[in-house]
Amino acid sequence: MFNLFSLFKKDKIWDFKGGIHPPEMKLQSSRTPMRIAQLPDEVIVPIHQHLGVPGQLCVSVGEHVLKGQPLTKGVGRTLPVHASISGIVTAIEPFPSAHPSGLPEIAVRIQSDGKDEWREQFPLTDYQSQSKETLLARIHEAGIAGLGGAGFPTASKLKGGGDLVNTLIVNAAECEPYITADDRLMQEHADEVIAGCQVLIHLLCPDEVLIGIEDNKPEAIEALKLALNAVPDEKRIFIRVIPTKYPSGGAKQLTKILTGKEVPSGGRSSDIGVLMQNVGTVVAIKRAIIDDEPLIERVVTVTGNGAKTPGNFWVRLGTPIYSLLKQAGFVAGSEQMVIMGGPLMGFTLPDLNAPVVKITNCLLIPSVEEMDTDNLEEACIRCGHCVDACPSGLLPQQLYWFSKGKEHEKAQQHNLFDCIECGACAFVCPSNIPLVQYYRQEKAEIREIDAEVKRAAEAKARFEAKKLRMEREKLEREARHQRAAVKLDDNEHNEVQSALSRVKEKQNIGKIISVKAGEEPDNAAAIAARRKRKEEVRAKQAAKLAQQKALETSNDNIVSDNEDADPRKAAVAAALARVKAKKAQQASQATTTVESAEAEEVDPRKAAVAAALARVKAKKAQQASQATTTVESSVESAEAEEVDPRKAAVAAALARVKAKKAQQASQATTTVEASVESAEAEEVDPRKAAVAAAIARVKAKKEAQQTQAETTVEASVESAEAEEADPRKAAVAAALARVKAKKAQQASQATTTVESSVESAEAEEVDPRKAAVAAAIARVKAKKEAQQTQAETTVEASVESAEAEEVDPRKAAVAAAIARVKAKKEAQQTQAETTVEASVESAEAEEVDPRKAAVAAAIARVKAKKEAQQTQAETTVEASVESAEAEEVDPRKAAVAAAIARVKAKKEAQQTQAETTVEASVESAEAEEVDPRKAAVAAAIARVKAKKEAEQRRAKEEVTLD
Repeated sequence: MFNLFSLFKKDKIWDFKGGIHPPEMKLQSSRTPMRIAQLPDEVIVPIHQHLGVPGQLCVSVGEHVLKGQPLTKGVGRTLPVHASISGIVTAIEPFPSAHPSGLPEIAVRIQSDGKDEWREQFPLTDYQSQSKETLLARIHEAGIAGLGGAGFPTASKLKGGGDLVNTLIVNAAECEPYITADDRLMQEHADEVIAGCQVLIHLLCPDEVLIGIEDNKPEAIEALKLALNAVPDEKRIFIRVIPTKYPSGGAKQLTKILTGKEVPSGGRSSDIGVLMQNVGTVVAIKRAIIDDEPLIERVVTVTGNGAKTPGNFWVRLGTPIYSLLKQAGFVAGSEQMVIMGGPLMGFTLPDLNAPVVKITNCLLIPSVEEMDTDNLEEACIRCGHCVDACPSGLLPQQLYWFSKGKEHEKAQQHNLFDCIECGACAFVCPSNIPLVQYYRQEKAEIREIDAEVKRAAEAKARFEAKKLRMEREKLEREARHQRAAVKLDDNEHNEVQSALSRVKEKQNIGKIISVKAGEEPDNAAAIAARRKRKEEVRAKQAAKLAQQKALETSNDNIVSDNEDADPRKAAVAAALARVKAKKAQQASQATTTVESAEAEEVDPRKAAVAAALARVKAKKAQQASQATTTVESSVESAEAEEVDPRKAAVAAALARVKAKKAQQASQATTTVEASVESAEAEEVDPRKAAVAAAIARVKAKKEAQQTQAETTVEASVESAEAEEADPRKAAVAAALARVKAKKAQQASQATTTVESSVESAEAEEVDPRKAAVAAAIARVKAKKEAQQTQAETTVEASVESAEAEEVDPRKAAVAAAIARVKAKKEAQQTQAETTVEASVESAEAEEVDPRKAAVAAAIARVKAKKEAQQTQAETTVEASVESAEAEEVDPRKAAVAAAIARVKAKKEAQQTQAETTVEASVESAEAEEVDPRKAAVAAAIARVKAKKEAEQRRAKEEVTLD
């Protein structure tokens, strides 16, 4: 009864949840015998064809290798690869791999020699007498990996099972459509399958060996039974025929079908005492142990409607895929797809030049009718068909959402890594969603994250280990120092002292002075050395002084030889020396003033004022240095010429004029510095700062004009000195000097008046209306000064041009008359400007309202117009006089010109009085209350006056023409 139950249990099979029944498509290649593929002219053997790290190369380029010779070596999960043909190693370089990415991998290229010569072989028929370690080492050296598609190292898998294996399962299901490699292998090499099972029984000692095969392979089933019957003593091998269902060939699914046990999630089949091997792997183990043949070839199915002669081939590893396809009648078409593996678990090859590797079990060449690629991915409709089809009992729909949303933790919680990537869910999906691709990508990302975490943990461990090592070394170093820091005994101390004394004796090269008790030391040598050093220093100083005196004497001799000794040159040299001394004193005073100003408390506003003051001083100093250079050069050039009394007089006058100008400039600088420093003492606000900036610009403009005028005067005087001097020209030069001195005095007075008025205005409260009035006044004054400068330039040019001509008494009289007229005009203009400025400043003291501001603006425009007209009239008069001078002068014309000048002077005096009367009346009118009627009367008066002035100008022009 118990035997009956045990027999019933052995024949019983179970089922798994899920699975599908796709079209098998196996008859295309299963009915033809296996063929041996042609030997290629060249093989490309990748060094990485398994799960794990690649091995270490043991061949080099140019080396001759034999068939079966190892190309790499390694231990553990690092499997070696072997030469599949005999020939020459031509290259070791990256080559496109048989992988979905197509990324290059290091491969060994071997050129065939046509001999196909084996290395030396050592067959082992009596393997039962060998230890397990020897047999496992032989399997490892043969480079055998799982040929079912995973590529896991077989030796490591067998070693890991050990004594825990109770059931050995040989996977002969081959459930995926189109693939018939294992079917034909069992049909033609069933005896080798049984022999390989016996080798595994010797290694693992299992209780039973179950060969699981689907019922759609009747020829293979019959062949296995015949081979098993040929070994009557073997009672532990059983053949189990299972129903055809995809994916019954999966490790977990076949284990469930044959044993009824389920592999736990995240666990291995060895945890439940089960170990599984593929049929092709069993045959490879038999050949490695008994025949001493490493894994250099395998069975590959070439099928599909794209192959004219589909079938199964014994193919050498490293054979280019394209050459194998041509043997099956493959003709490449446009966009032809070639799949490595089955239609459900395989992948498209990116490059047909990739080689055949250990996990290549099928090459599928589908036609357009077989593999429709036009189905586009659509949105999930939550139909649930994928859940029903999943053989692992997962939730493919949820895993799809988690993978698409990068929710790695939730995907792992839903057992993503239990997915066997069989493709059943994608096969039944009505939305054509490539679910397996999403799962593969998510697994790769999770593995990368885990690897990064592992690397970080290893780095942290290394850092902590280094820290502990450094602490340990520090403690050891301190302990060594403590042990070394022991006190020396008397003998050791004496030895150290004697060594130190010997070193000091070697270093001390001087004579040791011995001192006896009760006697004074002999310091004669030290005193003599010190006296010698002093004498050397004195000698050097005396040599320097003698050299300097000799140089000065030679310079004096040269100067005395070149100069003509007379009192006048000595006087000029003394004057130059005094000028230089005065400039040096002024520079030192300016430096002292700046340093004292820096000692005060500095705030941003005062610092800005001080910076502006420093720039003004630097500019003045530069101008002064330029002027000094000009004076010195002119004096030196004058000294080089022959000196006569007349030129000496001119030079003396020029020196006095320049000294006077320098004194005025220094006074103006002192006034500016005092005003700026007094302004710094008060509270600075933006309005006063704006006023101060305007004052600075006005002063800078005046100084520039004054510098230009001085340069012009000096140039004219120097050019006059270069000519032949006579009493008449000397008189003209003296008159010109007096005129220029008078103008300079008037300009300095006007500048002082403007500065005092502006500074007094700053003391009051500044509001926008007064600021506008002040700006208008500044513009009027700037315009007047520009006109005055132009007039002065014109006068000087006319006088200098007159000097260049031949001077006679008549022309001198005319020039004197012109000078008197111009002096009178300038005096009148100065008085008028003073009156205007006084009236405007008094008007600023009162309360300014918009009506008065309008009246003031009208007055300013009238005055500007009058000044422009007066300037034009003066220019016309001067042009007429100068043109008259160019002609021949006779007493009658001179009398006429004098009469014209007197008439013009009289008219200008009358005009000045009229303007003064008008301004007084306008200013008195401003003091009263302004209403619209008075404004209209004032406007009418202004129009009448403008008309009279126009008539007066026309009369002047007629007189000029006459």
